[in-house]
Amino acid sequence: MNIYVGNLSFDATENDIEATFGSFGVVKSVNVIKDRETGRSRGFGFVEMQSREAGLEAIRAIDQQSICGRDVTVNEAKPREQRAPRRW
Repeated sequence: MNIYVGNLSFDATENDIEATFGSFGVVKSVNVIKDRETGRSRGFGFVEMQSREAGLEAIRAIDQQSICGRDVTVNEAKPREQRAPRRW
């Protein structure tokens, strides 16, 4: 199950997020989205849990809770929408 985590602290690391979600089940991957130019966190990321049940339990428990000092928004990730290519 793929989970969206928003409103992340810019100081939150993938290890911090994995530790938080890991208490609910096996975390397959964590991806904090970073700015291409600066390498700084953009304040959101994705967690992939091994099972849907563990993912749903994590969403219920972690949504609006604090990770590294900020209350995060947690919900099931939606498929990425296709966008037209950028034109300059």
